[in-house]
Amino acid sequence: MPGEAFEHVRQATGQVLPAAEYRTELYDHLRRIEGVVWKLERAQHFHEPDTPSWVAMMSGNWDRSLALMDEMRFADDLPPRAELRRLRIVEMPPTPYLQWEIVLLAARTRAGERARALHARSVRHLESRAPLPELLILDRDLMYEVLYDEIGAHVGGRRITDTRVVEGCARAVAELYADAEDMVAFHDREVAHLPPPVARRILSRPGHP
Repeated sequence: MPGEAFEHVRQATGQVLPAAEYRTELYDHLRRIEGVVWKLERAQHFHEPDTPSWVAMMSGNWDRSLALMDEMRFADDLPPRAELRRLRIVEMPPTPYLQWEIVLLAARTRAGERARALHARSVRHLESRAPLPELLILDRDLMYEVLYDEIGAHVGGRRITDTRVVEGCARAVAELYADAEDMVAFHDREVAHLPPPVARRILSRPGHP
């Protein structure tokens, strides 16, 4: 059952890696891995100050945000020998971040990523104890729970290598993905007509400039 699979993530033993170490290890795997890579995203806001398009959106300049997005080389981010399948859980109406990300993910899908959107109501029954985890599944014995702080800034990843846990999560994500909608179609119907997002101006962690 999907709910049991995600509950096992919370109970699994894993090694926590700080952000820099996590990225180095992840990109090394992505350069070499083959097959399907699964990514599950649940949170409705992330903090991405290293992405100029996000900064422009948060600053209230939507046209600039879209122009910067057009300059991004999405195909260069894809694993060279694997297929990235991203399942994006969406609350509607979308948060400013999610509206921006759906535009981004539609562009990534046109560039070759296989992103799909699934309404949050479809996973409510799996979240009686906690929201779904943020996951990146690379192989039958390698998965990362991607970690964020209280404002949605990426702080690292927890490496999980228990094959039973990883395979269970891969099956659960694949099952949800099968019921989800192509990201481009979702964007065109639900997001393309929306006015520019109005975001709260939080460009750094509390207490930092």
